[in-house]
Amino acid sequence: MNITEDLSIIQLVINASLVVKLVMGLLTVVSVMSWYWIFRKWFAIRDARIRTDRFEREFWSGGDLGTLYQGALNDRRRSGALERVFEAGFREFTKLRGQKSLDPATVIDSVRRAMRATYQREIDDLEAHLAFLASVGSVSPYVGLFGTVWGIMHAFRGLANVSSATLAAVAPGIAEALVATAIGLFAAIPAVVAYNRYAHDVDRLAVRLESFIEEFSNILQRQLK
Repeated sequence: MNITEDLSIIQLVINASLVVKLVMGLLTVVSVMSWYWIFRKWFAIRDARIRTDRFEREFWSGGDLGTLYQGALNDRRRSGALERVFEAGFREFTKLRGQKSLDPATVIDSVRRAMRATYQREIDDLEAHLAFLASVGSVSPYVGLFGTVWGIMHAFRGLANVSSATLAAVAPGIAEALVATAIGLFAAIPAVVAYNRYAHDVDRLAVRLESFIEEFSNILQRQLK
């Protein structure tokens, strides 16, 4: 086998030491899981943004709140985060506004708490598994580096058994070790980019939901006067 064949990616992986193979295998599994959640979160956040835009247009078009509420109840499968926040608030409002023993401030405070609880559940759902992407982005390079250090150490230990140290003798061992770092970076870079992007998108959606809670609370407060 010549040096070119020895340095092919497949041969480097096959000929790697057991520890380096385990590191490569772990990083490959983590990378696959990372890409799975990258696509899942992309679809989830895009869907949440589209549904939020759609409900905002319906809400601020001046339609009847009762009609919007019934629409949210009748079509839960298509409802988005903002619509569910609205539904929770309006349900609490209709339940409490007929109770004469409660003053308007108490009613609005209860409505705001109901919307806040739903808001937190929606944001938690959108943020689910983002911590995994953050962990992959921060840890994978170090795991790959560990494989590289171990592989280089293994390559230099092998030189003790040869009479003369040449580049041809040490190059395959160093190359297979560097593959571990490459796989670690391949796992980490997309995860870091995706995490930063999705965290930013979730923060923007959170701001929109918080603004809606305050604006809707003011609308309901005016209806109690």
